[in-house]
Amino acid sequence: MNSLRSAASPSALSAAPVEPTGTARVRPHRIIAVGGGKGGIGKSLVSSNLGVALAARGQRVLLVDADLGGANLHTCLGVNQPTATLSDFLLRPKSRLEDVIVPTGVPNLSLIAGALDVLDAANIKYAHKQRLLRSLQTQSVDYLILDLGAGSSFNTLDFFIIADHGVLVILPEPTSVENAYRFVKAAFFRRLQQVESEYGIERLVERALSTREGSSRTPMEIVQHVRQTSPTLAAKLEKELAAFRVKLVLNQARSDADVKLNAAVVSAWKKFFGLEMDDFGAIRYDDEAWRAVRKRRPIVLDKPESPSALGIQSIADRLLALDGVMSP
Repeated sequence: MNSLRSAASPSALSAAPVEPTGTARVRPHRIIAVGGGKGGIGKSLVSSNLGVALAARGQRVLLVDADLGGANLHTCLGVNQPTATLSDFLLRPKSRLEDVIVPTGVPNLSLIAGALDVLDAANIKYAHKQRLLRSLQTQSVDYLILDLGAGSSFNTLDFFIIADHGVLVILPEPTSVENAYRFVKAAFFRRLQQVESEYGIERLVERALSTREGSSRTPMEIVQHVRQTSPTLAAKLEKELAAFRVKLVLNQARSDADVKLNAAVVSAWKKFFGLEMDDFGAIRYDDEAWRAVRKRRPIVLDKPESPSALGIQSIADRLLALDGVMSP
């Protein structure tokens, strides 16, 4: 999903520490970002339990609470209030991200707790964000999972678009679907902004982002415009656009009709935006899930055979299969 990032050489997001010649840059095997645009849809539940499920399958996992304005991932894992959080990393220029990693008590699973008790933490400065993004991308783990906050601020979008796998969580509710559509559209164009100068499409992206009537452009229309002047660049851009492939997860499905919502959302995204989206399955509504939350226990540990836990485990297995990783 992050090929647009690598194509944008001028982008600050692409910046990374320079490694000695012949030395491969250490980075996570895969970055997973869990977003959705709306609060209260279960992003933290998905992130925490997905981390536990992947860790149980022998993967070294680092969970990061990137909800900078409402950090609570440690609570989902039953971890006491960490003494070291992202606040320490953000406010101390010489600190290392490794200094704020804490154990979770789950083998193979570590945690970086979100920024706590910092005024306006969700609106961190640009330089701080770039430092954090670079540091996240140099962690030596198999999977780095980012639990994102609500909304579609640039900070949230920038965490989403560095991911290899962008997981979009929705509920079977019209408001959730609408917010998810806005979120993923905003993420796509935020990502496109990073490469617009390379393709000479600044005005087209600006027009696509405009709210004025008749101003909208689809990605394929932008490709067609580039093709008029450079078929080679258009082919490259088209390939990169195809790499923006979000994984859709439906949470709290109460019926078979709810489960079918994923297919409808995927179809609508393809029809109106011309891009592919992967249906990554549903997590069934389950009383055991909220009981586990109250006990501060991941559902995949508390009730591993419950419908919710089985849904999350299925998602973990699909991710491993997609990455060509054999589950033990």
